[in-house]
Parts: sequence; structure tokens; C-alpha cells
Amino acid sequence: MHASLVIMAAGIGSRYGGNKQTDGVGPHGEILMEYGVYDAVRAGFDKVVFIIKPDMRELMERLCGRMAAGLRTADGRPVEVCYAYQDSTSLPAWYTAPEGRTKPFGTAHAVLCTRELVHEPFCVINADDYYGVDAYRTMYSALRTIPAGGAAAMVGYMLRNTVTAHGTVSRGVCHVKDGCLTDIHETLKIALLPDGTIRDEDTGAVLAGDTVVSMNFWGFTPSIFGELERYFHAFLRSEAGQSVKAECLLPTMVGDLLAQGRLTVSVLHSADRWFGMTYHEDRARVAQELVKLHETGVYPAELR
Repeated sequence: MHASLVIMAAGIGSRYGGNKQTDGVGPHGEILMEYGVYDAVRAGFDKVVFIIKPDMRELMERLCGRMAAGLRTADGRPVEVCYAYQDSTSLPAWYTAPEGRTKPFGTAHAVLCTRELVHEPFCVINADDYYGVDAYRTMYSALRTIPAGGAAAMVGYMLRNTVTAHGTVSRGVCHVKDGCLTDIHETLKIALLPDGTIRDEDTGAVLAGDTVVSMNFWGFTPSIFGELERYFHAFLRSEAGQSVKAECLLPTMVGDLLAQGRLTVSVLHSADRWFGMTYHEDRARVAQELVKLHETGVYPAELR
């Protein structure tokens, strides 16, 4: 089966204090994207689409694109590498961005920017997250049987394994019934307190550690692009479309489609643990985790 890995890498990374997508955190300078690409290809994905800002093209080719192009799937298929640009050229002609808008328009817009490149089932991930080998195998298997319209999949993670002591994080907090997502709410200020309590700082609500959350590991068929376009255009026409900071988020779109009965989402579970870099203080822990994975044989001595 042909399947694409779509990597969202156009974000600014303001909380991290730099471009974390290109930070060489692995033992030989590997960036987190390289692990995602390596794991996806050995799971069976044979196309990689990087969503970037145009001025990142040369850097992305050097850091990850050429590595991806040199890989082969387990059954010998070559890997196709493509680049999608998340910039003003992908906005509809009828829309004028507000003065001072420099921030990307969010994850829903990012995925929509790949429409001309992706014509097969695909998986979407964040560039700055590590999802684990098993997550890609699980998603690839799910994409083999996912219906062509009105269905999607998501790899869920436990909230307790995704929070940080260094500051608040945003997570798609999920409600799951009978293996399917029933609701998802983008919660923007989740804090891990010194006593281990996890709290939504906006509402004061305490969140259970075993709450399932989305880390933007989604599986779709190309039929989702029609929904993405409708949703993003509605966003641009709304008051949010005139904001210099508002973002059109993929989890929010999924939640709206669920509420309207226009989408069903299977919630998949991985045997592996997520980790990532939200803040610069997270870097040392991530580096240590990657060293362990190389030392235990999950990865070869060098990915490149």
C-alpha cells in the first residue's frame, strides 16, 4: 500500500526559543524528524511530505530530506520526498491577511497546503515530537482498512506522559467510547503542579493522568481535503481570520466534524512512549532518551 507521512515543520517554535524542528538533539546530531521518517518508512510509508516555510527548503533538504530520499521500505520500495509551503501563496484570492500577520495559520491550514501532493492515505505528525516505532506500524496498519470517506484515525497518548514541569502545554483532550473519538477539546494551558496534579489553568479543573490526548498523530484519506478547505475558509471569513495570532487548528476541526456527524475517528494505542521539546529545558531529557534507544538497538548507531 502506498501511504504518505506528512510532517508539519513550519511552526516558529516561540516557546522553545528557536527553531526546534532543526535542533540536532540525537547522539550524532539527528533531528527528531529523522526518527519519525526512519520509523515511518520501516513501517511501510513510501512518501514523505515536509510542510515548511519557503526559506527552509535548502536547510530541510540537508537536515532530513536527503536522508529520507535514500531510504527504502522493508520490501524495497524507494521513498518519494516532497515539500509543501505554508505561506501566503496558499491563501484564497478573496482573502487579505490583516496587517502585521506573520504567524502561520495553524495545523489545519498546514495540512491543506499538501493537497496537490498527497493522493493516498496519509499520516500527519508534528516535526518536534517523538512518537515511537510502534505508533507508525499501528497507523500504517489502520490506513490499510480505513474507508475512503468520512473516517480517520488517531494515535492517542496518556496525558501524564506528555506534560512538562517547565511550563504550560496545549493538548487535544479527548473523550473516547468503544474505541472511537467522541469529542476533542484543545486545552491551551495545561500545567503539571509540584505535587503531581495536572490542571487546566484556564478553568482550574484537575485533569486525570490517564486522560487520552491527541499529540497531532492523525491518519486520513484524501477525502479530508474537502473538509479542510471548507473549514479553513470559514475560519478566514470569521472574526478569527482578521486576528494576527488566531490559528485554525486540526484538532478543533476534527471536533467540529465529530459533533456534526461528518467524521468518525478510531483511537489507536501505541506500546511506545511519546516525548518532545516544548521548552528548551526539555532538550536534555529528550537527548538522554534518544541515546538509550540507540544503545538498546531500537535504532542503528547512526540513522544517516
